[in-house]
Amino acid sequence: MNKNSRIYIAGHQGMVGSAILRNLRGKGYENFILRELSELDLARQEETERFFMQERPDYVIDAAAKVGGIVANNTYRAQFIYENLMIQNNIIHASYLAGVKKLLFLGSSCIYPRLAPQPLKEEYLLTGELEPTNEPYAIAKIAGIKMCESYFRQYGCNFISVMPTNLYGPNDNFNLETSHVLPALIRKFHLGKCLDKGDWKAIREDLDKRPIEGIDGRAPEGDIFAILKKYGISREAGKTSVILWGTGQPLREFMHVDDMAAACMFIMENIDAGRIYREIGVSHINIGVGEDISIAGIADIVKTVASFMGVSTWDSGKPDGTPRKLMDVKLLNSLGFKANIELKQGIADVYKNYLQS
Repeated sequence: MNKNSRIYIAGHQGMVGSAILRNLRGKGYENFILRELSELDLARQEETERFFMQERPDYVIDAAAKVGGIVANNTYRAQFIYENLMIQNNIIHASYLAGVKKLLFLGSSCIYPRLAPQPLKEEYLLTGELEPTNEPYAIAKIAGIKMCESYFRQYGCNFISVMPTNLYGPNDNFNLETSHVLPALIRKFHLGKCLDKGDWKAIREDLDKRPIEGIDGRAPEGDIFAILKKYGISREAGKTSVILWGTGQPLREFMHVDDMAAACMFIMENIDAGRIYREIGVSHINIGVGEDISIAGIADIVKTVASFMGVSTWDSGKPDGTPRKLMDVKLLNSLGFKANIELKQGIADVYKNYLQS
């Protein structure tokens, strides 16, 4: 890659894509091809291929995907498998047709079997059953990995895949209906703090920015109380409580999205498909920090950062998801990259950004 290369980032407005764009701009890259969903529907094959043939990008980073937490994955199963398959298939095939020099496909740690040995090594892919709650999304991402590998083996395409761990950072999704665990915790404890202090101005401002099921800051107080209670945030008998899903016992690894973006660009600039598939003998590279923490532990950190003084409890009737997901990042580290953003500081920065955005 050079500073004048034509670079297409699919999904540049999302948390992952925007972090990669931020990283590239910081390095002096400036020739970007960017399209919003209203301008380009990547789920449509003809439209995607026409775009690629017209723009002829040199490098492609596929960060476009339909994503969400355990609730969204389990609720919108058909949408998650259909939309993700269509988007990635169209991007990968159009990149081949347009002669793209290199493509980076981003997946997710949920591709690994639910009960795979820990930490998760690249070679554990397709060795067992997937976690049922996010199986459609995982199957789509596995297909993307194998598609990149197959296009290399048949056509010699320099298409590679990386599998990031759980990510957090600026531009995350804080919609309580679809968010992942960490942004959901941040918002729940923030709203809980506001409710505990009786700060209705802050609550209404939050809902104006991010309505919950159509309820915004203009709604009557009773409607706001009701929607907050539905999502486990309530104040009764002078006590404010936040109810969290599951038992809090599952272990998760969290990586700041800026660290992830730095790892992706390190791979784009230094590692080619032949080295991954032939020399190393894997189908993808894990991206993570190599350390995990319980959901209860991460909740305690967020609770402290947000200064929530109320009570937090766990609803064990709700699903926990996979018991543990820790990425083995020995390969990434051996290639020359190591994450460096500390978790507590990273969460504090994200909360500050949440309040300002």
